[in-house]
Amino acid sequence: MSNTFNNGTKLVREIYAAKSAAGRPVVSFEFFPPKTPEGDANLLEKTIPALMQARPDFCSVTYGAGGSTREKTLMIVDRIQKQHGLTAVAHLTCVSATKDEIRGLLEQIKSLGVRNVLALRGDPPGGGAFKMTPGGFEYSNQLVEFIRNLDHFSIGVAGFPEGHITCKAGKHVDWGYLKNKIDAGADYVLTQLFFDNADFYEFREHLHKSGVKIPVVPGIVPILNANQIKKFTAMCGARIPAALGARLDKLADDEAAATEFGIEYATEQCRDLLKNGVPGVHFYTLNKAHSTVRVLKNLGLA
Repeated sequence: MSNTFNNGTKLVREIYAAKSAAGRPVVSFEFFPPKTPEGDANLLEKTIPALMQARPDFCSVTYGAGGSTREKTLMIVDRIQKQHGLTAVAHLTCVSATKDEIRGLLEQIKSLGVRNVLALRGDPPGGGAFKMTPGGFEYSNQLVEFIRNLDHFSIGVAGFPEGHITCKAGKHVDWGYLKNKIDAGADYVLTQLFFDNADFYEFREHLHKSGVKIPVVPGIVPILNANQIKKFTAMCGARIPAALGARLDKLADDEAAATEFGIEYATEQCRDLLKNGVPGVHFYTLNKAHSTVRVLKNLGLA
């Protein structure tokens, strides 16, 4: 049976395999569901068409805390695949959902012709500590195993080169949790954003020594605004190296200059990562096209 479906969607694990065989990196993007109809139209009619010139291989669409954007996420994933012919990955979390509800949601995802999901534990609404939903899952490796047993989907998972912000036992313990997700049936890892490639290389080496064979893909965000990225990294636990922080301090009042610097910094990050054999790069676009396209053009990938 062919694994390319009527709307052109492909299994992401097969995209990585094919590109690896051809010696070419996979280019992928992440979007979040906008909060307004105007935002939806801007994403679908302007941002994504502008990004398509970069010939992306797939994109992913996030899932709000506690499943707050569930229907919006699926609408956008469906529109991306049908309107733009781009393989899309639907994020899926354990928060505020029982196993039966997740099974029903996966059936809905499948009915749309979507065959790729990113399995996450997820963030509870309003922040705070994660609490298992009675009849649901406590850990994302349990969600991965549940999806794998349905045998319809290619499954991605999240990895954290600096360790997850809530893992107080340290990054090596967190990397062990990631290994559990991989052993449960994950096909590839997309990492949280980072700004020091040494963190990624240490993370990747640890996984390789643990026997991990699947693609481990760096997540990169081109900085758009100095103050915005500081707030963003504080929320997700990513570190801003001292030299980068000092430069951002100087650019705090000049958004245009910060954006140009962000393009330059992301280009050099990606150039080094690609030179060191990453299977692809996953861009956190923040629903903007300009910086990501510029980075890819600098790399000769657009």
